[in-house]
Amino acid sequence: MSETPIRADYRHFQPITTRWHDNDIYGHVNNVTYYSFFDSTVNSYLIEQGGLDIHNGDVVGFVVSSSCDYFASVAYPDLIEVGLRVGKLGNSSVQYELAVFRVGEEEACAAGRFVHVFVDRASNQPVPIPVALRAAMERLVL
Repeated sequence: MSETPIRADYRHFQPITTRWHDNDIYGHVNNVTYYSFFDSTVNSYLIEQGGLDIHNGDVVGFVVSSSCDYFASVAYPDLIEVGLRVGKLGNSSVQYELAVFRVGEEEACAAGRFVHVFVDRASNQPVPIPVALRAAMERLVL
């Protein structure tokens, strides 16, 4: 990503409170923690808006690809919001695009993407995205 994303580029925002142990020895949130922010944002949305049953559902989403670009540091005790949108929506897969914003700031501190492939829990074989999940994802397409 060459250009710093802005809030208007995203459809949904998930507030997240950074934690003491998110900071690394350099005094900022460690790069791997951003992936946790992304995963929590997507799964919260899918559970709340799409009815995803992470414990007993027949379908689960596997992350098959991910990346993140960093523009500015975030550090505990920053309050952040993760913006979420859908970049590509296929039959059994979806590419989410996310960005981390400090509360009240317009430009992202980091931006990334990851791809979920939805599979049958028992067989681990790809399946079409269930109707309720697809409808929730469609609301995130720009």
